[in-house]
Amino acid sequence: MASGSAEPDVQQGLALSEARERVLSAIKPLNNPETLPLLQALNRVSATAVCATEAVPGFRASIMDGYALGQANQPQMNDTWLLKGRSAPGDPFPGELQPGTAIQILTGAPLPKGAGWVLPQELVNIKDQELTLIHKASATPWIRAADEECSPGDQLLDAGHRLSPALLARLAGCGVGSLTIHRQPRVGLLISGDELIPAGNERSAGTIWESNSTLLSSLLKNLDYRIDQCHVRPDQPEALKQSLQDLTACCDVVVSTGGVSTGDSDWIRPLVRQLGSISFWKLFIKPGRPFAFGQLNGGVPFFGLPGNPVAAAVVTLQLLWPALQRLEGQSTPELFPRVMVELAETLPRRSGRPELARAQLDVTSSGRLMARLDGSQASSRIGSLLNADLLLEIPAEAETLNAGERLWAQLLRRSIL
Repeated sequence: MASGSAEPDVQQGLALSEARERVLSAIKPLNNPETLPLLQALNRVSATAVCATEAVPGFRASIMDGYALGQANQPQMNDTWLLKGRSAPGDPFPGELQPGTAIQILTGAPLPKGAGWVLPQELVNIKDQELTLIHKASATPWIRAADEECSPGDQLLDAGHRLSPALLARLAGCGVGSLTIHRQPRVGLLISGDELIPAGNERSAGTIWESNSTLLSSLLKNLDYRIDQCHVRPDQPEALKQSLQDLTACCDVVVSTGGVSTGDSDWIRPLVRQLGSISFWKLFIKPGRPFAFGQLNGGVPFFGLPGNPVAAAVVTLQLLWPALQRLEGQSTPELFPRVMVELAETLPRRSGRPELARAQLDVTSSGRLMARLDGSQASSRIGSLLNADLLLEIPAEAETLNAGERLWAQLLRRSIL
């Protein structure tokens, strides 16, 4: 992200790019594979490479409905051939084509020995079992090679690759029925705060309905991960410590929200230090400054997210999501693609920290990509996440930005194929 370009001092925190690099360098893959049928492997990460055992399709095939000719050279107008039979998918012509002969052939059907050209059916005339070319043929023979998809020994899949629908379909088409994949990391979530009560309960003065567990569970589910255990605890050190220990014992990564700053009731960082270590604290980013990364007993990675929901979501996308991919064994963690957009309206701002502002993407009739911000960008306002297509990368030094100014933005979209 461009917002990490400004050099923060130690008090301000780490630039986002440096924080991500430090997190990923500290994460080791779980390396605990299992074997599953293809469809159950969708969006999982391959644990081993896969090579083709034979050529696919394994025979020369017609690309279209037409007529296979007993010749390899381009046919000419008024050439004629004697029809000898038919080849269909699953029901190939049994013989060999001699010069001057032809067979009807359907799309995908095997070409018999001796056939070297296919004529589209609309170019010919048939009378008394004799085929005549009545329109000029192209220089394309319309034949699919026997090894068009793959040859024996071709590598179809690398280890550490996330399995997409297109990749699974290609593997199925090459005869692969199951895959060895990495186990997904078990995520433990600890929500801390004296003021939190469950949604649906009546509120007393000074309390708020707890939303981080819903937000992060849903967000991770959309990213193909899930929360295995979730604890919601008041800001009491013994209760928080017990939850950290319990989650560490059964999860591969522990995530908390709140309690990582310097307030009197911010217990999470001191407790993690007791139970392990803190590698770094604070990010040079808005929203998301109060963030801690470390290790709990046994080397279990710990992510201390901010308590404000929007900040927690943004830091999850920037740091926790790539780390979960690395834990799962993905060789190159996926990040959101970046696009250049224009501001649709003036954006008032003070310089300070780089910012990831939530915005909607509009595409004009002329193809211009426009970013629209809706209301307050406060890290406590979950509404700023609604319908967000973009995270605008606003440099630290930027002040009021005028309509039409161009900025890089992360496009909150993932590949579907």
